[in-house]
Amino acid sequence: MASPPAHSRRRPDEDEDDPVDRMITRTGCGEQHYAVQECMAEHQDWRLCQKQVQTFKDCMSSFQQARKEQLRKQLSKDTQTAAS
Repeated sequence: MASPPAHSRRRPDEDEDDPVDRMITRTGCGEQHYAVQECMAEHQDWRLCQKQVQTFKDCMSSFQQARKEQLRKQLSKDTQTAAS
């Protein structure tokens, strides 16, 4: 029996529970991630998937920036509470 391709196009709702899929889904960038995977499966060359890669990168950057701001606010709140 053949092994699955390196760039499997599995969706999170399939049988296996992949922690990477869960992590990416939590960022809100799951569709962009799957677009990269589908492009790679189709073309077998990441250079032909730069539009999808950039869209995914932009989404992840936005998520990371929002997460940093959220953590910064929480730290500030915790610091103020501790000082009281």
